[in-house]
Parts: sequence; C-alpha cells; structure tokens
Amino acid sequence: ANLDAIVLGMHAREDNPELLKAKELGITIYSYPEFLYEQAKDKKRVVIGGSHGKTSITAMILHVLHHHNIDCDYMVGAQLQGFDTMVRLTDAAPIAIFEGDEYLSSPIDRRPKFHLYQADIALISGIAWDHINVFPTFENYLDQFRIFAQQIPEGGALIYCDLDENVLDICQHSDVQAALYAYGLPAHEIVDGQTFLKVEKGEAIPLDVFGDHNLANMEGARMVCQLLGIESKQFREAITSFKGASNRMELVHRSENLVMYKDFAHSPSKVTATTKAVRQQYPEHNFIACLELHTFSSLNEEFLLEYKGAMEAADVAMVYYNPHTIEHKKLKAITEQQVKEAFGRENLSTLTESDKVVLFLKEQELDNAVILMMSSGNFDGIEHISLFNDLDA
Repeated sequence: ANLDAIVLGMHAREDNPELLKAKELGITIYSYPEFLYEQAKDKKRVVIGGSHGKTSITAMILHVLHHHNIDCDYMVGAQLQGFDTMVRLTDAAPIAIFEGDEYLSSPIDRRPKFHLYQADIALISGIAWDHINVFPTFENYLDQFRIFAQQIPEGGALIYCDLDENVLDICQHSDVQAALYAYGLPAHEIVDGQTFLKVEKGEAIPLDVFGDHNLANMEGARMVCQLLGIESKQFREAITSFKGASNRMELVHRSENLVMYKDFAHSPSKVTATTKAVRQQYPEHNFIACLELHTFSSLNEEFLLEYKGAMEAADVAMVYYNPHTIEHKKLKAITEQQVKEAFGRENLSTLTESDKVVLFLKEQELDNAVILMMSSGNFDGIEHISLFNDLDA
C-alpha cells in the first residue's frame, strides 16, 4: 500500500477491517489529535479546554485573529462564519488554535484528546462531569484536567475561569508550572434586549452574543489574544461583529411577537447557563425552553439527577427523549416520572414522540414569547426554520 500513515477516528471500532490491515502492514496509525499535533509541533499551540464553552471561546479567538489578518492553523468543533472549514493545517502559520476535547482519542488510544496537543498556552473554562461512559466517577473526570494543567511547560501559560470552584482547585493547588492568568465576568449591561461591554471612559460596545457564560468566554478569549499580541482595544473592535458559532445560542428567527434560538446545550451545566442567559435577556417574554435528552450521559438514570433545577429559569419547560435511542445505546429504560423528578420540576412536560413536540409548542402562549430549543441532536427531524414559520403564522 502506498500509504505513510492512517488517521484513526474515535468512531471506528477496534475490529475495523482497515485498522486491522494497517496494523498488519505496519503502517503508522495516528489518532486525530496525534495527527494534529504532528502537523503543529513546531508552532505555538493554544488549546482551549473545559466541559463547556470550548467551541465558543475557540470561535471568538479565531474571529479576532481573522479580523486582524493574523495567520493561524486551527481545529474547531463547529462551522464558523467567515471560515470555509473546521480544520486548517499549513506549513506557514506560526500558531495553531485547537479546541481541546477531553474525550478519548481513539479506540486504541484511551488518552483524552487535549492531553496530546501539548499546549504552550492553555485555557480551562469550567468543569462539570460529562462523558460518564468513559469517566465513571467525577474524580476520574477531574484528573484529566489536572493532567492537562500540569502538562503545560514552564514558560507556558494557563488561563482559567475563577468563577468555577473545580477549576480554581486544579489551577491553584496542582503541580502547575505555567504562568497563571485568571478571568471572570467583564463589566457589562443589558439595555432593551441588547448586551453591551462596558469599557473605560463610560464607553459601551454592543455585542451580538449574550449571557454570563458567553461574556466570561469572551473575557477568556481576550486574555488568550493578549498573549498572542492583540491589545484589548483591537480585541473589542473585532468582537462586536462576532455572531456566535453554529448551534451555539443561534438565533433561528425573530418576528414582532416571537423569537427562537437553538443551542447545542445537552449537559446539565450548559442547559442551566443557556436557560439563565435567555431569561436575563428576555425578562418580559413568555419563555418556553425545550430540551432533547440525546447523549449517553443524559439518558443514564443516575446521571439524569445532575439536571436538578437546570430549567428553573423558564416559564414553560419541556423535555423530549426517544425511548428507541435509549434502547439503541443499550441503557436501562427511563420513565417520564423519573425525568420530572430528576429535573425537580413538577410542571415539567415530558414527551417521547417527535411530532408531539410541534403540537406542544402550538398550544403555548406565543404572543411576546421566546422559544429555546436545546439538543445535540435535532429532536428526531425537526427543522427549526419551518417550525418557526409554522408557529409564527
């Protein structure tokens, strides 16, 4: 075979025939993160880690670098406006910005992806237990971030969110050699449904994104950019045009009476942050929050309890899950009552059929309403634009 190497993704199984053949032929096998590292080992590597906010922070950094024509390689987990691809590898770019996922690298390399990039500059946005199928205890999950923080060499930098107890614990008490930089919430205000960054001399800069979690993400991105030589003023000049990454608090449509957002939120911390953000931005609207339980963790009856209070901020809350998905993932069946109890909300609506989701929404008070659709799937085939048009008719 005329091959130098193969790249092995996480979804291939250990008995994959191409993988077995590559082993037999003695061809070099890289996991995806290993391959990215190989291409970027002579560059300055920036790695954005955390249970939530990784994609958004990476997207903000790339948006600002792009705005100022700074050449960089990158890998990000969503489609971004102004970028043709989600990965770019070149010979020339002096820096590489990688979204650092803590999930495993490949079926034959059980190390978390973000350990393999060997960051020069790293960021940790927040830590909340996830991926319980591979990290069965929270302590085991935390360890992965400890290792990530300790890997950064002396002379490197670790930027961390000091609003998160778990992050503080790791960054301030571990054997970390890197220089430490903490960030929190920047000064801001919300006026008539628009969020503004408050800067010196009473100046306020309008933003297209909103919510405390996004503002903290922005502050983390600003600090990374500062270490890459971009002044705060230059950062702010670029960030006003940042619209957000695909499926991250994405505005589907807005009319006089109705606003609809879709978001990739699926873990408890993301669901909580996203619903709170929409509530803060639209305090006077009837707020309808819909969540699809879709991932292995979210459909596990024990992990389900982590969602307690996650949808408190909404006026109306609905959770959808497909019993066939649970079956397919070989998990124990969960009941609608279990879901209600886990979320700790007696008036929570639970649905298990996709077409009922649309009917449920049609029954709501939609005059002066905001709808938030949260899922890492698509509610088994719901198309958001046509749903909006249907509801706004």
